[in-house]
Amino acid sequence: MSLEQQLTERLMSLNPIHLEVINESAGHGGYFPGKESHFKVVVVSPIFDGLRLVQRHQKVYALAADLMSPARIHALAIHAYVPQEWQGQAPDSPDCAHAPKH
Repeated sequence: MSLEQQLTERLMSLNPIHLEVINESAGHGGYFPGKESHFKVVVVSPIFDGLRLVQRHQKVYALAADLMSPARIHALAIHAYVPQEWQGQAPDSPDCAHAPKH
């Protein structure tokens, strides 16, 4: 099972009303087809109600803990919302300084 699939499966335990797990590895240095190192997660869940942003991130990191390491998931951008905050779109990720130059 791919890292993307594993991460998606774990985040489903948050009972999201919206979940996106996006492999952004292609925009980073050392990329090769099939690489899974950089991900962006957009998760909207009522479980986050009443939690500060850092607490929401802690919940996501706790679910992904054993997937996080330099040899596995190197970077994880988290956009965690309660349903009332969700506007239908998360911010774009910044360009990586080590991204391949075209």
